[in-house]
Amino acid sequence: MTKLISWVEIPCVNFNQAVSFYSKVLKVDLQVVECEQEKMACFPGGEGAISYAPNFKPSKNGALVSFNVEDDMDRALQRISDHGGSIIQGKTKIEAEGRGYFAIFIDSEGNRVGLYGNA
Repeated sequence: MTKLISWVEIPCVNFNQAVSFYSKVLKVDLQVVECEQEKMACFPGGEGAISYAPNFKPSKNGALVSFNVEDDMDRALQRISDHGGSIIQGKTKIEAEGRGYFAIFIDSEGNRVGLYGNA
């Protein structure tokens, strides 16, 4: 089966701040690509990017993208708080058996984003 999500773009207004935030929170290196007025910092697995363009507007009410966290979710939530994000729903057990946990936060740019993990 191919991956369910083909591409995700998370809009930002402060590109460097957003790239720093996601690099630190997810502990990944992002590949930066700049094209005239647009900038992208691509996620390592090719799932999407942090994107800057003059018409992109971050929003806490837009689509909800959830990232997998490989380490303990509590540590990931602490990194979010440490790097300028805010938690709007802490670590919550998914009621379906064996589905793990989720959390929702606001990133450094004002986007509502989710986390998913097993611990």
